[in-house]
Amino acid sequence: MQNNMTVAAPMMVDGKLLSTVGEAALAVLSAADPDEKRRRARALARGWRRGSLAHAFPCAMPDQPAWPDQPILQPPGRMKRRKLGSEHGRIALIHALAHIEFVAIDLAADLIGRFGSEFPRQFCDDWVAVLADEAMHFAILNRRLHSLGSHYGALPAHAGLWDSAAHTSDDALARLAIVPMVLEARGLDVTPATIERFEAVGDSVTARLLTRIYTDEIRHVSAGTIWFQWMCDERRIPAIESWQNIVKQRFRGELKPPFNDSARRRAGLTQDFYALIA
Repeated sequence: MQNNMTVAAPMMVDGKLLSTVGEAALAVLSAADPDEKRRRARALARGWRRGSLAHAFPCAMPDQPAWPDQPILQPPGRMKRRKLGSEHGRIALIHALAHIEFVAIDLAADLIGRFGSEFPRQFCDDWVAVLADEAMHFAILNRRLHSLGSHYGALPAHAGLWDSAAHTSDDALARLAIVPMVLEARGLDVTPATIERFEAVGDSVTARLLTRIYTDEIRHVSAGTIWFQWMCDERRIPAIESWQNIVKQRFRGELKPPFNDSARRRAGLTQDFYALIA
């Protein structure tokens, strides 16, 4: 565990020294350039691991992170289905996955900066690790796009991925219930089939990248489940019933099978949570 009494070698952004994890999270959210956002996320993770960022949250998080002008964001209904029969189709799907990981960087940074003060410092240990993972996921998918002659921002992307964060900005319990325990858990459901699709068209390189991401995402859902349970215990409310009520009230969508029950169970998200309301 980092020693919070001594803070050395603070993180520097735009000539300003940042000495707290809250300031560093804000710096991540404030970076519009994808590569700069990724670099700041990695710098935050290094600073936290080395003990140079104090467990303090002196600044408010923005309602909307800074994002680049490209990709153009479109409503979900206007996004075309990606077919992997051509290289263009593979690029389109990889681009969509890269956009998910790009937004996931901000989701993790916002969770840390907005709600970190409500939890013990081990919460930041877990979610800083998630932040570093998301930055790495974005980087490897963007590198894959470059290897195929494209790049992040070259195609339109889903406009609604931040909506769940906006709808849960008032409550840490709701944020944990919806983002890791619904949205990231959905990734556990669909990623194995996506890996198989890439394998089927001979793209084993992308399949290996997605396998690595899939393994990490199990830990992310686990972190969400663990800290959701922790806060329910603090509030002395039942975890499963509370999660179901939050999903019914806050999630603008439906929980749809099939579910990857084994991966969800490894993450602590058992059928007791979702079976009755799916």
